[in-house]
Amino acid sequence: MHRPSLLTIRSLALLSVFFWSTGLTAEEHVGEVIRLDPRFDTLIAKDSKIEKLADGYEWSEGPVWMSSDQALVFSDVPKNVVYKWDTKGQPPRAFIKPSGDTGLIKGTSGQGSNGLTLDSVGRLVLMQHGDRRVARLEPNGEFTTLADRFDDKRLNSPNDGAYHSNGDLYFTDPPYGLAKGAADPARELDFSGVYRLDKSGHVSLLTKELKFPNGLAFSPDGKTLYVANSDFDRPVIMAYPVTADGGLGAGKVFADTSELLAAKKPGLPDGLKLDQAGNVFATGPGGVHVYASDGKLLGRIDPKVATANCAWGDNGSTLYLTADNMLCRIRTLTKGPLEGPKSTR
Repeated sequence: MHRPSLLTIRSLALLSVFFWSTGLTAEEHVGEVIRLDPRFDTLIAKDSKIEKLADGYEWSEGPVWMSSDQALVFSDVPKNVVYKWDTKGQPPRAFIKPSGDTGLIKGTSGQGSNGLTLDSVGRLVLMQHGDRRVARLEPNGEFTTLADRFDDKRLNSPNDGAYHSNGDLYFTDPPYGLAKGAADPARELDFSGVYRLDKSGHVSLLTKELKFPNGLAFSPDGKTLYVANSDFDRPVIMAYPVTADGGLGAGKVFADTSELLAAKKPGLPDGLKLDQAGNVFATGPGGVHVYASDGKLLGRIDPKVATANCAWGDNGSTLYLTADNMLCRIRTLTKGPLEGPKSTR
């Protein structure tokens, strides 16, 4: 019987320590990276793999990197929890519970936060389904309501948000977080809106043309707002010009994912982010679709499950994915802007 040498045993032990310290194991690569255009190779290295960092969630969503803590936080929407994962190798731990249904409104869905972002000083801002509001987490652990109504009517269930460079928060408000969805009798607005919350606290409706507006993100120059529409009948990503007064001009279809949806790929247009060069990383049927700024599909990052959202982390060259019951990441050759204080971007 062959006995391993002492050197082999030591090597295996060191390898085990390495994988434990990084939160990985040798078997934790999932899915595949699909290359459709040579430009994709300048964004994702040919040997890059999708790494699974954790699993066991009911529906992971809304990731955002907190540079102050060198950690990623993300939502498990049905479980009403925000988890926190750092680079020290420990499993994600509950960070905020309840995260989005705090009992503020009686008879709600019980769903927690969805999209998360950071304001200009690094405070966590949550799109809270159950409480039907946009809220900010304070240092004492309490929430401050930033927006919960439009035209004196309660919002549906804020889903995702993105800060413009001028400090205004743009957010989407589909009915996904209501107990009975669009048919919920507690619904007060009969449309799904894209809104702007300005620095004075005023909420303005920008468009209500999308049935299920979801993820949104700005181009690097702040002149275009991309909005995903999670609609089986119209699974598109829209591009809207941002006007001088902060409003939106007429939108146009930037990308249409109908073909992949018809091919039974899991997922719908959902969360999205842009890199510093203006390439769009957007979740949809078949994982994260990577588009050039001209709308050309360059490739896909496909964990093989419905992928809800993504976020830049570490130094901006890691893309974190919330994919169904998993938290994943992939190293990139490009960089994306980090959210929060400018000093961390």
